[in-house]
Amino acid sequence: MPTSASSASPTRKIAAIGAVVALVVALVAIGIAVGKAVEGGSDRAADTPGAAASVSPQQDDDQQQLYDQLARQTSRRTDGDPLAVGKKDAPVVLVEYADYQCSFCGRFTRETQPELIKKFVDDGTLRIEFRNFTIYGADSERAARASWAAGRQGKFWQMHDELYAKTNKGSALAEDKLVEMARKSGVADLDKFRADLNSPAAAAALKKDQEEGYQLGVQSTPSFLVNGRPVAGAQPTAVFEQAIRQAAEQVKKSGAGKGQDSGKDQKSGKNQESNKDQDSGKGQDSGKAEEPAK
Repeated sequence: MPTSASSASPTRKIAAIGAVVALVVALVAIGIAVGKAVEGGSDRAADTPGAAASVSPQQDDDQQQLYDQLARQTSRRTDGDPLAVGKKDAPVVLVEYADYQCSFCGRFTRETQPELIKKFVDDGTLRIEFRNFTIYGADSERAARASWAAGRQGKFWQMHDELYAKTNKGSALAEDKLVEMARKSGVADLDKFRADLNSPAAAAALKKDQEEGYQLGVQSTPSFLVNGRPVAGAQPTAVFEQAIRQAAEQVKKSGAGKGQDSGKDQKSGKNQESNKDQDSGKGQDSGKAEEPAK
């Protein structure tokens, strides 16, 4: 039976704009690739954001409408989401699609994310939502489920940071190794952690994040949306700062932003973890593209 646009499910709406978004992401990635310098065997982005290509006002308006629609569809803004940091009603939401074996995802976590939290999350401007978008097979999927399981005990971000403290590959992400990481991250009940890691709920959360990424046309990690605007790869911190400021200014200009509460709903910039089912989360490792394991 045909379905009206107004009654279409969120999943159908995301899928409908996925092809357009994939094209936008591809164009952004091409622009980034052209501007990269190759040094020491790895791709390195320019130190400052490049100038945007000239577009007509109509093109700009059409793009902004696409970004706004995409932001509405992908920003979950769920109360107590253990995979999010920042106020639920922050005017800007950065959604990250990442894999725990992705070296450039780790670089973003170690170098850029702390700066964004200090400058934008702590003042209520930004919310960061993490999606487990695994591209390197079973080891990545196990690590993603482990981060979800840690979140069940209020330790998602601690486990997340432990996983990205250095690049871990293959056997370094075996279940026993993940349990040891969970212990270091402060997870109290390791038997529950093992059970949650291997539970159908963990697999379902991972699948939800993966399907969202696929429907959007995500093909590499890390990939980001800043209020719906794609940012491909582990770009310099200045690129993210500029994107966040532009998004905040656009919200102020349009008057479409959500009001910010006077009190914060997180400690040290991070949401208090809950025992709710969490979303975990296939594509290539961006910043420098790496081929998925066969």
